[in-house]
Amino acid sequence: MKAMRLVEWGKPLQLVELPLPEVADVDVLVKVTACGVCHSDLHLADGYYDLGEGERIRVQNRGVPLPLTLGHEVAGVIEARGPTVHGLDKGDAVLVYPWIGCGGCKACKTGNDNLCMTPRSIGVYRDGGYAEYLHVPHYKFLLPLEGLPSEDAAPLACSGVTAYSALKKTRIMSDATLVIEGVGGLGSMAIQLAETITGANVVAVDTDDAKLAYAKKLGADQTLNPLKTNLVDDVKTLTDGRGADAVIDFVGSSNTAEAAFNMLTRGGRMVSVGLFGGVLKIPIPFLPFRATEIIGNYTGSLGDLMELVSLAKRGVVKSIVSTSFRLTDANNALDTLRRGAIEGRAVLRP
Repeated sequence: MKAMRLVEWGKPLQLVELPLPEVADVDVLVKVTACGVCHSDLHLADGYYDLGEGERIRVQNRGVPLPLTLGHEVAGVIEARGPTVHGLDKGDAVLVYPWIGCGGCKACKTGNDNLCMTPRSIGVYRDGGYAEYLHVPHYKFLLPLEGLPSEDAAPLACSGVTAYSALKKTRIMSDATLVIEGVGGLGSMAIQLAETITGANVVAVDTDDAKLAYAKKLGADQTLNPLKTNLVDDVKTLTDGRGADAVIDFVGSSNTAEAAFNMLTRGGRMVSVGLFGGVLKIPIPFLPFRATEIIGNYTGSLGDLMELVSLAKRGVVKSIVSTSFRLTDANNALDTLRRGAIEGRAVLRP
């Protein structure tokens, strides 16, 4: 089978021919029909995350191996299955839950594989979907699509479930104000979900006016461009001086994190998602004085994805896939994403 492999940190992916994975027991072989291209793939390809102030954390120090096939947003059809697989047949269309854990720790046993301390995530710690076929170690990580198009389904496995999980952590109510920083694949999903599920007043923030116009179409009540205004002051004005009840930072830079913290009302919640990189410095007394909650969010659980897929099947939320690339054009897809030239999500198709 063909696969686009990361062979050296910071270098373009290489097209290689690999043997078709074999299946046994509870394993499943999925023929990939769509694989989302995520910002996390850029960090993995570069080989590091920016910690700010000149510091980096190397992904190899976090156990990420080379060579590696990237791609964790995978939809496809079952090509082969192990003898003890139940409820799924060859040819069934499925979405892959990629955030696999060890299976034996407390996190995994309580349904939070994404929080496992020894993760085995697809496309991160084991080969992913930038390939014609994907080996999935247990059929429980497959969700039937039942008519949901694979291109729409694939981004749900990361950008969708991450946005959904982050939104749940805000505990936002219908009479509250929610600020969403960053209108990319995750932000666009969060706007749809917030408008439909919570009924909150949604303020979308981005430095790109075209993305802000797009946010309006998705249902954002107000939009703000921090390059043209004082973001914190404007949020305070929109809320009659109170500040936002919650902020989800899908960017994760020093500037967006600082703004998120400073625009919150007392008792407000800041959910940090983005991995752009940087440092957040907060005077410690501000935390008790303001009763602020700062919450990190890493992807979502299998249960979260099941809930989200159900919402997608009912038409409550839809992935915004604006661009499709061939598998062999994966490097161009990553370069286009790096330039910020993709609205919503891009997918690879073998």
